[in-house]
Amino acid sequence: MNDRIRIGQIGIGHNHGSGKMAALRKLTDHFEVVGVVEADPEWRRKRGNDPAYKGLPWLTEAELLAMEGLDAVAVETDVPNLIPAAKRCLEAGCHIHLDKPGGETMGPFREVLELADSRNLFVQMAYMYRYTPAIQLCLQAVKEGWLGRVFEVHAVMSRMDGMDYRKWLGQFQGGAMYIFGCHLIDLVVSMLGAPDRVTPYLRRTWHEKDDLFDNGLAVMEYPHATATIRTSVVEVEGFRRRQLAVCGDKGSCEIQPLEYNGPKPRETVVRLTLAEAAGGYEAGCHEFEMETPKGRYDAQLIDFAEMIRGNKPNPYPTSHELIVQEATLAASGIQLQE
Repeated sequence: MNDRIRIGQIGIGHNHGSGKMAALRKLTDHFEVVGVVEADPEWRRKRGNDPAYKGLPWLTEAELLAMEGLDAVAVETDVPNLIPAAKRCLEAGCHIHLDKPGGETMGPFREVLELADSRNLFVQMAYMYRYTPAIQLCLQAVKEGWLGRVFEVHAVMSRMDGMDYRKWLGQFQGGAMYIFGCHLIDLVVSMLGAPDRVTPYLRRTWHEKDDLFDNGLAVMEYPHATATIRTSVVEVEGFRRRQLAVCGDKGSCEIQPLEYNGPKPRETVVRLTLAEAAGGYEAGCHEFEMETPKGRYDAQLIDFAEMIRGNKPNPYPTSHELIVQEATLAASGIQLQE
């Protein structure tokens, strides 16, 4: 199949929802957007006038899923509703781009992935850092052995948020770790696989104001390595310090910031240090800038279209997504249950 992918969006409550729709509408060589669904009048009031949705038909979920020739759905509901909506889309025979995280239990998420596999449908999880050029370089360096045996990973994803967001975030047991840590855990699993153990250290900066775990550390343990995941929603200019550092016995790779979307865009700085020449780089320390993608979701969504067309397999199979989900729950202090 080489035609444009007919796609709709269910939900506008996810914080990435409008950005995802704007990207889909821009990528006209790949997608034909047929409409958007939002059953909650409060979300329609808050976000329905976003320019990303201007001129689109507002449909019911039943109307969208019954539409002739519908190939896929971007599931962008508020976080607690993601997995139920994903299951309904799969039952209707649609591939899905599913925003994150995958719920606060394992069972429903596992059921969604197994349902997709049984019907030969794709589930693309919306971990956008997978497609950032600097991170792709780092993952290549690890997988091709440039850094030798990895013994340390340090990853940070923080920001500063006000009381309204803190109130929303407080509904999740793991707080900031649950919402933001999953992105970083996805990268660690891509490099090192399933951890032997994950230990959470969740903290409340403003315990006198609310019960939110607004900052936290999770330690992922491996036979020859440890990985530390740090998240917070109380760091001034936190976007600037989002980072990934990977150290091995033959070299290291440091990336900072992972991305930056502030008023003055800046490039990502990469420091690649090698004991031996590898990957076209000489031995020594290399510091250079790599472009921060102007379209945060473009490369990922184009990949989604190519998967649906049959031009490539899903690079992140069910086995990977289940490991990420299980580690995310453990990092969030959530006891695993089906």
